[in-house]
Amino acid sequence: MNPSQFDARDSTHDAEVEAQLCAYNSAFDELGLRFRWDARTLASLAMIDDEEAQIAAYIEAHHPHLLKAYSAGFLSQAILEKKKARYPACVSMRVESAPHVTQAAHQPQMSSWRERLSYEVELPALVGV
Repeated sequence: MNPSQFDARDSTHDAEVEAQLCAYNSAFDELGLRFRWDARTLASLAMIDDEEAQIAAYIEAHHPHLLKAYSAGFLSQAILEKKKARYPACVSMRVESAPHVTQAAHQPQMSSWRERLSYEVELPALVGV
């Protein structure tokens, strides 16, 4: 591959990430949730295979107060439904697009995604609070 092919691939990937973020942030807004994701958040959640599980992990880690009124599954499904209405695809995040996550490959294997999430990354807190 020549350098221009790498640039085109990176540009396409960046555009997909932006579309994904826009869809998630619009879904949060439509549902009255004061979440705001950025590329770092999306990359840090990429180690979890399922989109619904990614959303649940984020809520459990940063907004557990919502779980007093709603189940993580209910919130995840509602968010994912709104997100998919805007952008149905799930973009794959490459580790090199998020340098802070590259350390994960050198750390010991964790038994669950919750354990990996709490051990490897620190997700951003709720915006505006």
